[in-house]
Amino acid sequence: MTETLANRRVFRSKVDAIRQTYGFEDVSLAPGTDTVDPADVVLAQDFCGIHLQIPVLAAAMDAVADVRLSGELARLGGLSFLNLEGVQFRYDDPSAVLGRIAAAPDDEIQDVLAEAYKAPIREELIARRIAELHAAGSKAAFSATPGVAQKFGHACAEHGADLFLVQSQVSSARHIASGYTPLSLADFVRSMPIPVAVGNTTNADAAFQLMEQGAAAVFVGVGPGAACTTREVLGIGIPQVTAVADVVAARDVYFAETGRYVPVVADGGMKKGGDIAKAIATGADVVMLGSPLARAAEAPGHGTNWGMAAPSPVLPRGTRIKVGTVGPLDQILNGPSHVTDGTQNLMGALRQSMAALGARTIADMHDVEVVYAPSVVTEGKSWQLRGK
Repeated sequence: MTETLANRRVFRSKVDAIRQTYGFEDVSLAPGTDTVDPADVVLAQDFCGIHLQIPVLAAAMDAVADVRLSGELARLGGLSFLNLEGVQFRYDDPSAVLGRIAAAPDDEIQDVLAEAYKAPIREELIARRIAELHAAGSKAAFSATPGVAQKFGHACAEHGADLFLVQSQVSSARHIASGYTPLSLADFVRSMPIPVAVGNTTNADAAFQLMEQGAAAVFVGVGPGAACTTREVLGIGIPQVTAVADVVAARDVYFAETGRYVPVVADGGMKKGGDIAKAIATGADVVMLGSPLARAAEAPGHGTNWGMAAPSPVLPRGTRIKVGTVGPLDQILNGPSHVTDGTQNLMGALRQSMAALGARTIADMHDVEVVYAPSVVTEGKSWQLRGK
């Protein structure tokens, strides 16, 4: 019997539905018809009620952000987040603990991290750190997972915090749990007298729902950070260019429907000025940096960095990495650069990129064309690549 199309079985594999996704190394930015003078480029913007001169947030990682670095970054125009579950809120003086973590042998580091984070979070240290941050000239911005946010978020606001970030490995508008009452984001946002940002997600639908629940900003990125091993341990993640673009699409639809603009933060995966330029061209308003800032002389990690999920005693999803100390924070952000790999003078590179692309503002940069160009880094560069 002759088989016909009408009765032929069609088998569809999940692999057939796999979509193409893109990271920073897969794309490039295409010049247009206009250019502007770099001196005319404006990087300033308002972010959750806080004025930023540069679109840079320091990640809420213990090796990156403390009071000292926060004050210096504020002076340079950015904003730092402190990890409410970190050593700054467990110890009066965390310097000894930070030193032990930085100096621990590689084969002992997970045990050292687990021990360091056993001490309880102390509410009196929240008030102290807020006062210290304000005295240093910085706004007080904190990050916490949902359970800790539920417990200490209102205390942060009462003691004078300026911004709160509810941050988890994967943020969703609806968290299902049978053993406890999960945080109601909508209720939490309504009850907080300060803006509440939310992260992290890579999904447009989830981002839209988070915005509907009142998120002041949405952070994008699951596992792209240099010290994070979530992608290896759990197999979860979306390359950052695609992740940011998907969330930006949700932001734009939400803005069109409501008139409320929710900033998008590209969180992690960037180490060079070109990466930052690509993130903003993809639609991000601000970038959050970890390891690039952990290399600053002011950073508390002594040339190392480790992920926020690292302290887990049973399934650590972060590792300590050695990033080295290359110079003061000002040099990393504003130069002069003594290297040619794009890891110093990050803001100078961003400003120059925007100028060459005709983008005078961050909003203008969102209109720059992004092209698929996996060979853009290696094309014609054989002499540079020799010996690498």
